[in-house]
Amino acid sequence: MTANHILRTTFLLAAPAAALLLSSCRTVGPTYQTPPAPMAPAFKEAPPDGWKEATPSDAVLKGKWWELYNDPELNALEEQVTISNQNVLQAEAQFRQARDSIRIARSALFPLVTTGPAVSTSRAGVVGGRASGQDNSFSIPFDFSYQVDLWGSLHRGVRAAAETAQASAATLENMRLLYQSDLAVDYFMLHGTDGDIDLLERTDTSYEEYLTLTKNRFTGGVATGGDVAQAETQLDTTKAQLIDLYVARAQYEHAIAILIGKPPAELSIPRKLLSAPPPAVPVAVPSTLLERRPDIAAAERTMASQNEQIGIATAALYPALTLSASAGLQGSSLLNLFSWPARAFSAAAAGSQTLYDAGKRGAQIKLEQDAFDATVAAYRQTVLSAFQQVEDNLSTLRILQNEAIALDQAVKASVDSLTISTAQYKAGTVNYLQVITAQTFALQNERAAVDVLTRRLSSSVQLIEALGGGWNASLLPTQRDLGGGGR
Repeated sequence: MTANHILRTTFLLAAPAAALLLSSCRTVGPTYQTPPAPMAPAFKEAPPDGWKEATPSDAVLKGKWWELYNDPELNALEEQVTISNQNVLQAEAQFRQARDSIRIARSALFPLVTTGPAVSTSRAGVVGGRASGQDNSFSIPFDFSYQVDLWGSLHRGVRAAAETAQASAATLENMRLLYQSDLAVDYFMLHGTDGDIDLLERTDTSYEEYLTLTKNRFTGGVATGGDVAQAETQLDTTKAQLIDLYVARAQYEHAIAILIGKPPAELSIPRKLLSAPPPAVPVAVPSTLLERRPDIAAAERTMASQNEQIGIATAALYPALTLSASAGLQGSSLLNLFSWPARAFSAAAAGSQTLYDAGKRGAQIKLEQDAFDATVAAYRQTVLSAFQQVEDNLSTLRILQNEAIALDQAVKASVDSLTISTAQYKAGTVNYLQVITAQTFALQNERAAVDVLTRRLSSSVQLIEALGGGWNASLLPTQRDLGGGGR
């Protein structure tokens, strides 16, 4: 008889008993149902003028959402986030860990078979001048053990691992979306700073000319030293503000480099001025957020996994059954080890039931139920936060659109005022303080216009993030795909 034959015999003898017991197994504990979440039929805040509400089947906001901005440089940077951002790569590794945990949990559903070949030799001492001989023993045992899943706790463990892996997959998608949106915001802030730099550099040149003008008029006796001092103050203040902008631009560029997984020294982004307003973002009804937000999906899958823990704790109230069997070969020499008389076999079934544990199992069930309640609260809070983020950015975009219109008018009026004040100063009808005041208002309004455009673009990115970036829960791997069974 070979070792393979012994092993096969062990399985053949144990399988009928296992099949009989499994046919009577049932799952104890609560059946999972997604708890209701706070919901509204429509968003309170209306989108900016010219935007249309998208239907749930709208296919505009899908996948590479950054392509809505028609910026090739932004597209190239965004493509590097998934493959090079270290936080995203860390989340990918954590998802793989969660997927491996499913295989570990599934192993409990199958028998455990072990072997421990052994060789021993014993020799007795000399008695009456004659050796008593030497005894040899050779053995190849195979041990089989199987915990019968009478109450479904092992299957629940597999499902819990699969649901945790699904939550990890959703977290990975949320991380991708987070860092992609961070990059887009930093990108627009960088080029918005370019707009401020361009404005202040032009203003610096203009103030140099005003300083020359006041010096010439002072030399000609038609201006005071106070006019020259005021012009110098305006110029120096502008230079100081310009230096701050150079610092801010460098920091945004460094942040973008880190987001794409590069040292700051390896990335240089050329200066560019923002000009186009943000694109219209399709906004569907609030209920679609439950399917489109990866963080909501992660919270929901965490609830499902925690529900399995309640069932596992409940199963501990019931008896446990373990099947075991041993088979093998044993002989005094290698020659007779594989002979038919060398065979050996035994089988057993053992049940166990905890009779008293001072309320430990009941407390464990209560603990898991309380933990489930905590995941429900976390899920609902995630939904509420998602609604808030959408509402915040819808109102921000609408209000900033109106502010941009008002600022365009203010810029035109302040430029006209500066032109008139300059002409009056040259004619000697007003003092230089009026010119200074007009310069200040013109610069403030022009810079505010640049900053509002930057904020509009950044808020549109944040709205896309709040809407889920085109992701959908149907993209999550199913439990069957992950090897955990179920949905």
